[in-house]
Amino acid sequence: MTLNSKRHTRMPNLAHHVFFTLKDRSNAAVEHLISDAHKYLDEHDGVVDFSVGVRDKELARPVNGDFDVSLHMVFADRPAHDAYQVSDRHQEFIAQNKDSWANTIIYDSTVN
Repeated sequence: MTLNSKRHTRMPNLAHHVFFTLKDRSNAAVEHLISDAHKYLDEHDGVVDFSVGVRDKELARPVNGDFDVSLHMVFADRPAHDAYQVSDRHQEFIAQNKDSWANTIIYDSTVN
């Protein structure tokens, strides 16, 4: 079996990327959201990769959007993503932090 055909025989992962712009753009507010992301969003069943960070302000290119915190999660498959979306910990993260968000942009994609 070739690598290419092996890649297409398994269910694709689902990548979930969220970009947060905060009302309070201070370092303390950014660090709070990052801390809560680790507390509530990491280590869900089916997560194969998790990272959260900040926009690299030295890369001031026109293609980079204006955001404060980025969340990147890769799920084993679509069902794992769907279970995460309705999980108590995810809902608690939203409830605890949504008032601090000026804007969120979410991108989901299937990846191999």
